[in-house]
Amino acid sequence: MRLLTSRKLGWMFFGMAAIACALSGATTTLSNAAPGGASLEERKLPMRFSWVACEPNCGWVAAVGIVTGDSPKDFEDFAQRHELNGATVVLDSSGGSVNDAITLGRRFRGLSMRTTVGISLRGRAGQSDRASVAPDAYCESMCVFLLLGGTTRYVPDAAHVRVHQIWMGDRADDAKAASYSAQDMMIVERDIGRLAKYTFDMGGTGDLLSLALNVPPWEDLHELSRSELRLTNLATTESVAEVLPPPKAAIPVADASGKGQDRFAAVDAVQKSTRTAEALPSSTVSATPAQ
Repeated sequence: MRLLTSRKLGWMFFGMAAIACALSGATTTLSNAAPGGASLEERKLPMRFSWVACEPNCGWVAAVGIVTGDSPKDFEDFAQRHELNGATVVLDSSGGSVNDAITLGRRFRGLSMRTTVGISLRGRAGQSDRASVAPDAYCESMCVFLLLGGTTRYVPDAAHVRVHQIWMGDRADDAKAASYSAQDMMIVERDIGRLAKYTFDMGGTGDLLSLALNVPPWEDLHELSRSELRLTNLATTESVAEVLPPPKAAIPVADASGKGQDRFAAVDAVQKSTRTAEALPSSTVSATPAQ
């Protein structure tokens, strides 16, 4: 895995939820999650893709973790083993590399994939439990632009979609005190341009860029309201059935907001972030190389 170095500087949405920082060094899993459910610790690791089967002919892609320089290739390897055209990606991520997230989001759109936010819970083998999605999950920073890559996008009421400015990952610990060169400024200007083009190509609005780029790294991430999700065109549907198929012969269960949601299970054990996050650990994140 590549480390952040002075020769490979990348701009990234580096917002890590405070929940992940507070749990550093301790792995905490959802107490009522079935085996295979994402742990809170997993969102701090490089993104992993897995197929969650809910019926013999039904399933979705769980995408959990931080987007790194390896994520686009990892996804391509995963796509070779699965038929993903028109499939749904369920996101639980704290963000990551700007340019690699753009590449990944364009690949989602190229496969006509749909997107949503949630924690995938796999059913127990030999038991009646079916695979489901816990809605109280986080999609932060560049994950928001992965969400935008879906042809149809659903955000459950209990999900947390949060935005932040892009910054240099190796100077995010104390962004105000760090020094920046003209080359650094060139990189951020270039990547903002790439991000703007991607946003409009995917059908997002300038409001999304405005909301994100107004939040500096030393302030709390901004959590998008339901009206802002519509304003930015991040949420294109209020019907979960447009992204996740309803289970056969199963009774819909309520999400954390109390509304009936097929495939979305209620989970109370997920803690909520209250502060902006720290910089992504250089030992786990590959930066987007300067070009």
